[in-house]
Amino acid sequence: MTDFFKDIAPIQFEGADSTNPMAFHHYNPEEVVMGKRMEDHLRFAIAYWHSFAWEGGDPFGGQTFERPWHPQTRMDMAKVKADAAFEMFDILGQPYFCWHDADVRPEGDSFAESLKNFEEIIDYFEEKMSTRKIKLLWGTANMFSHRRWMSGASTNPDPEVFAYSAATVKTCMDATKRLGGENYVLWGGREGYETLLNTDMGRELDHMGRFLNMVVDYKHKIGFEGTILVEPKPQEPSKHQYDFDAATCYGFLQKYGLENEVKLNLEQGHAILAGHSFEHEIATAAALGVLGSIDMNRNDYQSGWDTDQFPNNVPEVALSYYHILKAGGFTTGGTNFDAKLRRQSLDAEDLIAAHVGGMDICARGLKAAAAMIEDGGLEQALNERYAGWESDEAKAMLAGDLDSTFADVMSGKINPAPKSGRQEILENYVNRFV
Repeated sequence: MTDFFKDIAPIQFEGADSTNPMAFHHYNPEEVVMGKRMEDHLRFAIAYWHSFAWEGGDPFGGQTFERPWHPQTRMDMAKVKADAAFEMFDILGQPYFCWHDADVRPEGDSFAESLKNFEEIIDYFEEKMSTRKIKLLWGTANMFSHRRWMSGASTNPDPEVFAYSAATVKTCMDATKRLGGENYVLWGGREGYETLLNTDMGRELDHMGRFLNMVVDYKHKIGFEGTILVEPKPQEPSKHQYDFDAATCYGFLQKYGLENEVKLNLEQGHAILAGHSFEHEIATAAALGVLGSIDMNRNDYQSGWDTDQFPNNVPEVALSYYHILKAGGFTTGGTNFDAKLRRQSLDAEDLIAAHVGGMDICARGLKAAAAMIEDGGLEQALNERYAGWESDEAKAMLAGDLDSTFADVMSGKINPAPKSGRQEILENYVNRFV
């Protein structure tokens, strides 16, 4: 045991009337919502990188956190970090966690040494997981932080970097399967360009498509039953990343024959950077059949970069879960808190409280979303708005051609009158639940 979380008791559900900041007020894992336990709906996960690997820096300043496992360059410190992580998992009681390889092991002087360190810490994880209910939602490879990735990983102009990337992903997929991970994520942090003056975009996209096909082939080769996920992000650090948003990713998957093999891990902060709302990205992925999992956080609307703050806006969260529930809910995916403390929030208690608040916000959002679905008001409004398409005439038009439609309009039978979209009424409706 470490002393980092000393005197912080396991978090309990105390209900909405409680004033205890270190208790759940809305998240009750056993509460049944739409016929399913709340824990099974939300499938919470803690992000190892932001909670334990991040040191409190920002684009204008360095480390502010001083943790017992710093510096993170030695195996003994990696194990202290793991000890603290699993102590936090015990305190919060969430069912899952997630990691990048570089979060959990120190970088070695060679690929072989880094792999040795990685396998040692995976052994350590496996031992700790054997005595707990905690599971792995997904693993992934960090192919953006080290200087070798400065020009991308699978899209790098140097074929040796492509090879290093492939070997790195193989080791992370092996570890994910070994720990019973339910998904494997690829986030192309530097799969994009800073200037087209030195970029062959077509070649890079082809290499990225081939790389992802290699990943899918390896998934089947080793019998990994989880879902392969890619994570959209429009910019930062690259000027333009190839996985800009959900629609862009779907087009990419279609081009390279992967739309039936790969789904999306969507992040609220990335949606904002793309100029979208989170519910837009979720609804887009659901409509295209590629909704997989979510990273739950938020961005500062006044900042132009990815601030990764814990969620605190119930209406936004409720609409996000509304579209997730409409799509049938999560299967292998879940709600990963890809969120980090503010760099002034130095204490262990801050880290626990941030997750408690985030879990409560998601629970409130989920219950509001479920109530809206059970009430049926939004669905009824949609049915009424599109009711004309259920007529025999409209169905015949869709099955017809331009000439027949032109003839119908010219006959005078068709003279459309605008109808209200009732946006304000529907916004008021949503506010009744949140």
